[in-house]
Amino acid sequence: MAAYAGVLALKAGWPASLAARLELAAPMHDTGKIGIPDAILKAPRKLTPDEMEVMKRHTNIGYDILGKSDGPIFKMAAQIALHHHEWWNGAGYPCGLSGEDIPDSARIVAVADVFDALTMKRPYKAPWSVEASVAEISRLAGSHFDPRIVALFLQSLPELLSIKQRMEDADPRSKGQ
Repeated sequence: MAAYAGVLALKAGWPASLAARLELAAPMHDTGKIGIPDAILKAPRKLTPDEMEVMKRHTNIGYDILGKSDGPIFKMAAQIALHHHEWWNGAGYPCGLSGEDIPDSARIVAVADVFDALTMKRPYKAPWSVEASVAEISRLAGSHFDPRIVALFLQSLPELLSIKQRMEDADPRSKGQ
């Protein structure tokens, strides 16, 4: 997921040094899940509304943990942790930000994270095909995701799929089987 985010940042015109920082910060986006009970994190089903409210807290928990550092990677990671579930149309959480008010780093990681999550096996779902995942991300452009980032994602798909293949080749468990 981090490598996907790095590619998207470069395609968005970020300097290489900032894209590299994003690639280091992105894996910390779910740090706050350390404060979520395992019964919710590992639930092999859709979460109940009450459980989803608990799960949503991971954004603030992650921000609180990562925001204690003055280091630039951790500052970016804290920003991403807090805002990676904001939606382009304002329907996300925790702050209900919309559009350009959502930090670029979080908008990029949101797309990279969802692509990774959809194509990977999870306790509550089988992996989606790449085609179905790309269709879903495309469908959500302008509502969930920044349409510009989705366009960059689509342009970058060959490179992203190459990264995905390298990851799968390096770790057979990542194939979702």
